[in-house]
Amino acid sequence: MFHCIPLWRCNRHVEAIDKRHCSLLAVPEDIYRYSRSLEELLLDANQLRELPKPFFQLVKLRKLGLSDNEIQRLPPEIANFMQLVELDVSRNDIPEIPESISFCKALQIADFSGNPLTRLPESFPELQNLTCLSVNDISLQSLPENIGNLYNLASLELRENLLTYLPESLTQLQRLEELDLGNNEIYHLPETIGALLHLKDLWLDGNQLAELPQEIGNLKSLLCLDVSENKLERLPEEISGLTSLTDLVISQNLLEIIPDGIGRLKKLSILKVDQNRLIKLTEAVGECENLTELVLTENQLLTLPKSIGKLKKLSNLNADRNKLQHLPKEIGGCCSLTVFCVRDNKLTRIPTEVSQATELHVLDVAGNRLQHLPLSMTNLKLKALWLSDNQSQPLLTFQTDTDRTTGEKILTCVLLPQRPSEPSCQENLPRCGAFESLVNEMSDETWNERAVNRVSAIRFLEDEKDEEENETRTLLRRATPHPGELKNMKKTVENLRNDMNAAKGLDSNKNEEITISKPTSADSRVDTRSKSGPSLTTDDVITIPGIILTRPSTSDEDTDEVSRDLEDTDDLASGYCPLYFDCLNNVFDPP
Repeated sequence: MFHCIPLWRCNRHVEAIDKRHCSLLAVPEDIYRYSRSLEELLLDANQLRELPKPFFQLVKLRKLGLSDNEIQRLPPEIANFMQLVELDVSRNDIPEIPESISFCKALQIADFSGNPLTRLPESFPELQNLTCLSVNDISLQSLPENIGNLYNLASLELRENLLTYLPESLTQLQRLEELDLGNNEIYHLPETIGALLHLKDLWLDGNQLAELPQEIGNLKSLLCLDVSENKLERLPEEISGLTSLTDLVISQNLLEIIPDGIGRLKKLSILKVDQNRLIKLTEAVGECENLTELVLTENQLLTLPKSIGKLKKLSNLNADRNKLQHLPKEIGGCCSLTVFCVRDNKLTRIPTEVSQATELHVLDVAGNRLQHLPLSMTNLKLKALWLSDNQSQPLLTFQTDTDRTTGEKILTCVLLPQRPSEPSCQENLPRCGAFESLVNEMSDETWNERAVNRVSAIRFLEDEKDEEENETRTLLRRATPHPGELKNMKKTVENLRNDMNAAKGLDSNKNEEITISKPTSADSRVDTRSKSGPSLTTDDVITIPGIILTRPSTSDEDTDEVSRDLEDTDDLASGYCPLYFDCLNNVFDPP
């Protein structure tokens, strides 16, 4: 009664195959049996090196994924895929796109990013159904002059190439909504850019632009504009015409002012102006009523505009590393403010009105000159209050006190009053004899002369006498370096060590007499002099985490111990201290 249908007949009609991340070295041959029905084939993230001729018999394909392989050639037979709608061959080793690609008339989405391409075929603009084209990071030096023929194009990604100019025909792409030109070598943006009336996202970051054309103000539909990492010295007043703009990123330029017209951008939500040369922020910024994020880091601002209190929706305000001397009391009007950062400025007080920003959860005022905090801050529900780089906990224990000048109640703690932050990362390095003269003064060409005839001597603290001597020393808090800074520090130390080793090798062939005289008083010196190379005095204070090192006492036994620590006179002559570098290696490369 029941008849079994043959298995081969059941599996003949297959429309989609997904073989991503299967470590394939070649296209599976069993795929070819479905050539009459297969419409979607995903072979991404394998180890394919070539596409055999039978592969191009899959003429029904509409979606083909070959990204993240090792394909070295795209054969002319690609023209067989006349029904192909989506093609992804990104991140392969394809050096050239065949001219026959123009026969793929149905192609709408194409991604050729991450291949060693230098050009697009001249026939490429014949793909007039193309809506999304991605050619990022392919060393592209120019675009076809007739690229404007791709009149259905809605998204064009050209990031990380070598483009220096844009063809005039680009303005014919009237349906273009996304244009990414980031990280190229474009020096000039044509005035015709203003003709792309449907453009919503424009990325121009990482180029060589010195100015923007006035016509950019015609882009009424633009939502996001990124012109960071350029050489802009000014913005055109016409930028006020971008009435739909929500994101404006102008970081890392040479701007000294922002035009007042920015106040007309009523829909602006994110404004990033960090790493410029702003001395003053226009009062018009207070008219950006929908602003939620304002980044002003690393400028030259002396104060913030009073109008900032009008920004009722502002939730994130960052003005780190400026020259702010005071904050306007209107800052309390930012009723939605949750994160407020003014690290590394010159603030001496925080206005009491800041407590009116009841949504404030994170306040970073480290690296300023605050003497105390206003008592009104106890009304805030802070989750983090940063007063120092060395602060181990986000919240501290405060005590109430009275300001002797004003008689007001104030808050104080162990980290108040503040000390100005030390801006140089080199000052955060461990101090160790020669390190004072070699690293902290390495920018000074005369350091080598000043360091001559100085000898380093170190020993561990053992008796109460040495403890009493060290009680007069000042405890210095130093910021923990960022991992990136540590790498730079390590590189600096290694370079110094290599230079010292080289100097040591040159001096080893010379016969020099080095005499270590016996100390006779607390002010005596271990005198070792050589014809070349820096040496150190025993008065050097050496601070290394976990070790307390002081100058040696005057006994004969101690002098012998110093001599044993320094091991040989060659090290003394060259100014090289093995124990010192071993300690530094432990700091930079902990076990």
